[in-house]
Amino acid sequence: MMRLDSQEADAPLFGEDDDDTPTRQKKSEIKHPLATFFHLFFRTSAILVYLLCEILSSSFIVCMVTIILLLSCDFWTVKNVSGRLMVGLRWWNQVDEDGQSHWVFESRPATSRKVPTNSESQIFWLGLVVCPVLWVIFVFSTLFSFKFKWLAVVIMGVALQWANLYGYVRCKVGGKTNLRSMATNYLGSQFFKQAMTKQGP
Repeated sequence: MMRLDSQEADAPLFGEDDDDTPTRQKKSEIKHPLATFFHLFFRTSAILVYLLCEILSSSFIVCMVTIILLLSCDFWTVKNVSGRLMVGLRWWNQVDEDGQSHWVFESRPATSRKVPTNSESQIFWLGLVVCPVLWVIFVFSTLFSFKFKWLAVVIMGVALQWANLYGYVRCKVGGKTNLRSMATNYLGSQFFKQAMTKQGP
């Protein structure tokens, strides 16, 4: 049985993905156009179907199933393909022999020859951050417009997309890093900089 109070685990860092061929592409180029396309395709398609549902189909069931399928495809694609190829990050959950759940947050070593390009990294993080925010907005708009039949759909959109966002943020900052303490330290450093600036000549 999976436990919610799972602990993070370390994993080998993409050793099987590295080769001896130096990367010659410029950092502005997109090395994985197919992964980049599908990184945005499923999530934007789910949002468009939700917004245009009344125009595309009169059947709520058809729209709901289509959106859920697109969200599921997006979750799998981002978690297993585009994150690894576009930014060199990967996360998953595994259950050990004792039945305990372990979250694994993995990143490609800085010494790897397969360095993500700036363009792919920007596209990845932009899509990863903007779409979950839109689904949160959809939750509030659904509540305020009393369209409660859509509530399950938009909540699923929030859950799946925020799960990927949380997993990749943990990969980026380190699996064992406390996000709350990191945010506190950042705000503290910004406050200190502002204070020092005001005290300057």
